[in-house]
Amino acid sequence: MPISGLLGNIEAHDIAIPEIQRPFVWKKSQVRDLLDSLYKGYPTGYLIIWKSPNVKLKDGSMSSGKKILIDGQQRVTALMTAVAGFDIVDANYNKGRIKISFNPYAAISDDPDATIFEVQSGAIAKDKRWIQDIADVFKPDFSQLRFVKKYCQDYPDMNDEKLADALTQLTDIKNRRIGVIELAESLDIDVVTDIFIRINSNGTSLSQGDFVMSKIASDEDHGGNMLRKTIDYFAHLSVDPQHYDTIGLNDKEFATSEYFPKLEWLKHDNETVYDPECDDVLRVAFMSMYPRAKLSDLVSLLSGRDFDERTYKAEIVEDTYEKLKTGVLKVINEDNFKNFMIAIRSAGFVSSKLVNSQMAIDFAYMLYLRLKDTKEADISQIKRLVARWYVFSILTGRYSNSPESAFYADIRKITEIGVAEALKEMEDATLSENFWANQVPMNLDNTSSTNPTLQVYLAAQVYLNDISLLSNSTTVRDLIEIFGDIHHIFPKAYLKKNGFDKQLYNQNGNFAFLDTQVNKGISDDAPNIYFPKAFKQCETKIIECGSITDQKLLKQNLQANCIPDGVEAMDFHDYESFLKQRRSLMAQKIRHYYESL
Repeated sequence: MPISGLLGNIEAHDIAIPEIQRPFVWKKSQVRDLLDSLYKGYPTGYLIIWKSPNVKLKDGSMSSGKKILIDGQQRVTALMTAVAGFDIVDANYNKGRIKISFNPYAAISDDPDATIFEVQSGAIAKDKRWIQDIADVFKPDFSQLRFVKKYCQDYPDMNDEKLADALTQLTDIKNRRIGVIELAESLDIDVVTDIFIRINSNGTSLSQGDFVMSKIASDEDHGGNMLRKTIDYFAHLSVDPQHYDTIGLNDKEFATSEYFPKLEWLKHDNETVYDPECDDVLRVAFMSMYPRAKLSDLVSLLSGRDFDERTYKAEIVEDTYEKLKTGVLKVINEDNFKNFMIAIRSAGFVSSKLVNSQMAIDFAYMLYLRLKDTKEADISQIKRLVARWYVFSILTGRYSNSPESAFYADIRKITEIGVAEALKEMEDATLSENFWANQVPMNLDNTSSTNPTLQVYLAAQVYLNDISLLSNSTTVRDLIEIFGDIHHIFPKAYLKKNGFDKQLYNQNGNFAFLDTQVNKGISDDAPNIYFPKAFKQCETKIIECGSITDQKLLKQNLQANCIPDGVEAMDFHDYESFLKQRRSLMAQKIRHYYESL
């Protein structure tokens, strides 16, 4: 397809380019390089377009499906701004052009490395020999003859014939043909989704959520683009709240919509434990409204698919957009989001350091929204159930593998018997004595500081308001939230010196949050050196290690941090025995914590 035809189809809305209003992720230099490749006739890859299925209307007639650009959006957006002169939105939601300049002297040069195109800059703006903005050359009223005549008058050393040839080559960019792969409407949507998510852009795999966003954005009849913007802006503002006013200034249409005021609370949002991305918003909204979990099913429903009759109907499209809108508004609601975060934080998950599974927290948020709708329990009971379900799912790795299948099974179960009864059934089937005595300690036989079971242990310490190891006042919560790092009870350098490799000295059972001063006091000493100092100072009251000077408090502190009895006599010979004992104590603490939720 010629580029002029492609851009014409997009301007006429025959091809939907959903990303045109989303932040443009290419660097300006990539736009320049694309124009340079087109000028020189180099290949620029294929675009992939999907023709949505035809939808049966209420009067029995068929509505032709729209063509959606599902790969190549960055290249097309680059052409829209550089050649067609459209404004685009950058990563900070500022609207503007990317202007590409053209150097006629470089174009007629014999130097193969001459810089023909460049991103417009202050220096280029001062050099009048450059064509400042190539979009001017592609305007309908551009006269090549007049331009050549004027340019050669200003710069007599320029050869008019060579300049005319260079301009012809430049304007011929619009005639360059770009490959298009069109996915037929007859393809099953699951296949189209699979094709979409396998496509790579700059090494980043696209997701099912990206496909849903593309589908939504292309449907102007049902307000899809505004809904897409709401999801996108919510995800962005969750991380960068300061851009709310920028969005209002640069997207006037959205600023006057019903959605914009519903995001205003994010201006003052400082939540960092859970910052939902677009996929998360879509997943939670969809699951809260349907007994389904696969985002590919959402694409099908947005296309009007009747799963029973295997046809596509307009009323299903309308119903799906209405339900999705309702779900999204529930997800972005200030009261819902903050109360959900209170539930998660009250369980000890006070930092993103302790949250490693987006799938688990997505399901927990969906659960909160469903419980609130069904009124199965009062608000305090809802928070307790949500927190307990979340911790259960983390401890058991429930959503680690094939999460959508697990989501679907759990949604069906809670629809049938309710959340409380479904959770009890799962607990009865899973949380046996063997689980607590063997499985949890085994899960702690791990070297990752983001191990989910370790994160639950640390959340338990926060929940129980534990004081950090060998400190008399600094809590584990303080260290996690403010300034602490995980350190080694048997110091790393000490273990390395005695022949232990990373797989052993970096064990979860050797981890503890320590106050900086405590850690400095320990240095690289063995436990049988620094723990006796801590016990001794309880008698002498002279600080040598840590800040505890009462023996009863010291023993309580060691117990709270799951330090085995007799640690004051241990050296590297006892290290593996220490790990086994501490993992067992950590598991017991996790059990006590879970059962108290």
